[in-house]
Amino acid sequence: MKTLGIDLGSREVKVAVMEDNQIVKKFKVSTLSFYKDYCNFEGKIIVDETKLNLGNVASKVSTGYGRNNTDLKSFEAINEIKAHVYGAIYQTGLKDFILLDVGGQDVKVTKVEKGLIVDLELNDKCAASCGRYLENMANLLEVPLAEMAKHYSNPVELNSTCAVFSESELIGQIAEGVEIARLCAGVNYSMYKRLQPLLTKFRGRKLVLSGGVAHNRALQEYLKRDYDQLILLDDPQFNGAIGCCYYGRRIVNS
Repeated sequence: MKTLGIDLGSREVKVAVMEDNQIVKKFKVSTLSFYKDYCNFEGKIIVDETKLNLGNVASKVSTGYGRNNTDLKSFEAINEIKAHVYGAIYQTGLKDFILLDVGGQDVKVTKVEKGLIVDLELNDKCAASCGRYLENMANLLEVPLAEMAKHYSNPVELNSTCAVFSESELIGQIAEGVEIARLCAGVNYSMYKRLQPLLTKFRGRKLVLSGGVAHNRALQEYLKRDYDQLILLDDPQFNGAIGCCYYGRRIVNS
């Protein structure tokens, strides 16, 4: 029995297929490419499921920004929080944890007890605590994002709480001749500081890190200071799509 999960993100679409409780296929494409290559437009965006070439699927579930403006007629739509929690449960086997999901344009912190969501905090207003902020700052420093993510020691102080003003502040530090490693660490630490207000009431337990920013080594090092255990998912960027698959499987088997 196959279940299909699609996470229609603001920048990328992630697709996962589960069979016999195992993820057997996954891929991602830019959101623009997904709309061009896998959809038709008939007054609204309609996903052409035949182009996915996945064969017979027992259950189909979608989540993400695009779930409401994209017509997936045979899909059940669930919210992103539920999708990411189900994905974390499937990938870790845990029932009690804190989930930090840092996406390209928003941040979600969710408290899970006995497999149920009991509390959450969201930030979808400010780009300074999201993945896009790190990408912009890496471009400004002219270093690969993966390279910037390695640096966490002796960070230069960046005090601005606004992504736009932070860029100006970073340019000032560059002009003063601050070494690149400290600048990279400063960007990563400023990201961590902006996450702290969301995480304040969720400290001291198991923290599961999800989303593309989960690959950021510096952020991992900073977060280790606040939790008993930091758990990294095997597929943090696919967590929402995997959660859709797991949710669909549970529905079919119930």
